[in-house]
Amino acid sequence: MSNHLEDLTAEWLEYNGYFVRKSVLVGKRPKGGFEGELDVVGLHPQTRHLIHIECSLDADTWDRREERFTAKFERGRRYIASLFNGLDIDTDPDQVALLQFGGGTRTELGGARIIWVSDFMSDMLALLRTRSPDKRAVPSTLPLLRSIQLAAQPPKARKSAGCLIPEQSPETL
Repeated sequence: MSNHLEDLTAEWLEYNGYFVRKSVLVGKRPKGGFEGELDVVGLHPQTRHLIHIECSLDADTWDRREERFTAKFERGRRYIASLFNGLDIDTDPDQVALLQFGGGTRTELGGARIIWVSDFMSDMLALLRTRSPDKRAVPSTLPLLRSIQLAAQPPKARKSAGCLIPEQSPETL
């Protein structure tokens, strides 16, 4: 089952032309169950870019993360080709650890490149700010991304504006 960060990541890839799978169970065991799950896997049909993203909102130590993400990305490299049997693609995926928390100068985790959630959000906002919902609305099938597009637009001057909940005002929120 996916969380909101995985859903948003999948929507962003889909919006940018990728075929996307979320929460992909891999490594079926003979006695039942699976070795693990890949959070988000995307394939761009024109560029053939294959990307595997593991999303995390944890605040674990770097040592604990290294152990966990190394296993996740190794599983990805081992099983991702089987997700695309019959397609002529390079099955060596671009792997990304999408992290909310952390610090320092680290650029890799578990053999994958690190992207910070704040940078990911900033990139999305920068693009969506230039795409008016009036003329280039994000499809309604991508509700998280569409909400971000609406939030990215500058407010319009109006004679009167108000709060959805009358007892609240921007000053009291």
